[in-house]
Order: sequence, then C-alpha cells, then structure tokens
Amino acid sequence: MINKIVAIQGNHPKKLNSISDTTIFLANEVQNKKYKIFYYEPKNLSIINDKVIAKGFFIKFNYSNKKFFKILKFQKLNLLNCKFILIRQDPPFNLEYISTTYILDKIKDKVKIINNPTAIRNISEKLYSCFFLKYMPKTIFSKDLKEIKIFYKANKKIIIKPIHSFGGNDIHLIKDSFKNKLIIKFIKKHGHIMCQKFIPNIKYGDKRVFLINGKICGAISRIPKKGSFLSNMSKGAKPTLTKLTKIENRISNVIAKDLKKENIYFAGIDFIDQKLNGDINVTSPTGLKTYYDLSKINLAKEFWKGLKV
Repeated sequence: MINKIVAIQGNHPKKLNSISDTTIFLANEVQNKKYKIFYYEPKNLSIINDKVIAKGFFIKFNYSNKKFFKILKFQKLNLLNCKFILIRQDPPFNLEYISTTYILDKIKDKVKIINNPTAIRNISEKLYSCFFLKYMPKTIFSKDLKEIKIFYKANKKIIIKPIHSFGGNDIHLIKDSFKNKLIIKFIKKHGHIMCQKFIPNIKYGDKRVFLINGKICGAISRIPKKGSFLSNMSKGAKPTLTKLTKIENRISNVIAKDLKKENIYFAGIDFIDQKLNGDINVTSPTGLKTYYDLSKINLAKEFWKGLKV
C-alpha cells in the first residue's frame, strides 16, 4: 500500500523564501490533508539495487513560525513508497537536472511525478516556444554572430537571453550599437541563445498566467522597478492582480491544451503587451503564493484537487 507521502525534489528549504515560495505553499496545503512531506536535494537521488532511493528528511512547514520549517527525521527513502513526487528545484536546466529526470523515469509509471520527468526533458522552457512563434515578438534562436547581427539591424533594440537559465539572470538589452565582444562572450558561455525584439511596454509590466491540468487558473502582472526592463520578482518587480485580454486568453488556452497533451500538469507562461514572451515555465513554475496574497484565491487547492487528493 502506498503511504500518504509527498516527496519534494528541491533546493534546501533554508534557501527558500517563505513569503513567496510556491513549493512551500503546495507542501503546506497537502500537509493539511494529512500527507507527510519528504524533502531531498537532486544530488541525493540515486539508483541502488534497482531501486530509486533519495537521502533526505521528513519535514513540517509552518507559516506561523519564524523558522518556517522543522526537520523531523533524516532518512534514506525508496521513492516507490511515495504517492507523489514534486520536481521543484530551480533551473538552470543542466546535466544534473537532466540526470534526475532519467532516474525518475524509472518509476514514473508507478508514482505520480509533477511535472512528468520525460515531459520536462522534452520541453525546453525557451526553445519549446518555437512552436508558437506566431504569438510572439520577432524571435530567433542562434549562436551565429552574423545572424544575430542581421536580426539586431532589422529590429534596432533586442533582448538576448540564455536558453537554459532562469529568474531574469544574464539577460541583456542590446541598443544603440551592436556589442560584438559582449555577444561573442555570451555565446561562448551559453551556446545557442534566444534573441527577441524589445517591447518597450514592458515598463507597464508583464503577465504571468498559471496553467494547471490544461486550464487557465489565474494571472498576475509584474511591474519592473524604475529603470529596469526585468519583470522577475527576484529582480525587484512589483506584483499586482491582472486580467487577461481576449487575445491572451485565446493564446493561453492553446498552450494549456498543448502542454496537457505533452503530459505537463503545472506551467506558467508570460505575456508582454499581449505577446507571448517565449518563457514556458515547466521545470519549477512559481507565483502561486503571490497570487494568493493578492487575491485570496488558493490555487494550491486547485493543484491538489486535480490530482484527486
């Protein structure tokens, strides 16, 4: 018989921000349904004697305490003893991340894993948007300096991003002149990169849309701090409630249905000025706690309801 255990593969809890973290928010909700939480870091996942084993600890989260978590018991756990596994570590989507998806593939038909490890591996958060280019600002993916220069000349101002990074890290606005040295160095570090026409209306904020089980469940806007073009809350952007336009709603529905077909249960997508910005967040989507704080609508309930908890 499967125990009422939810395993979380994530960054150590001491690295999490209890005020805004979605992982804690999801864990707290399922705790209220009498599930135990087992927590482990990706580096502590192994295949031993043909079993998928994680070294970690049982943990209790409590928003009302200054220290929001208490480690109850360190343990080595056969993950087949869990009912659910949440993959919640931050990208970058690197070789360690890929290795953990292969390890979890071994048990994905016996334990419900969110998001499905094969699906995460197949859906590159930025490259997957190439299937939706008609909804996006002009965008190319390349490591060819000449092609990037042609793209810059055609669009005047462009954003360049690493394909496998996260949280607004290493994003550059290229304007006024083409910065050869910077871009050569950038390509050397990141390989293929995403180049996108800059949308000035980002100063009014983007929109993060929450997709759960193939449905649009809510959205927030994130307004960059003065002088910034980054809408990530980790970069100082201010969150507010928002509504989707008809165009955004239509595009969101298309992507939600597509992701469900691809076995993605929980995702976040972003719009700037009614255009999809190309970040299709499937590895560790965030924002549910912020949405709750703004709206008092608890999407963690929707998340677990869809899994029949």
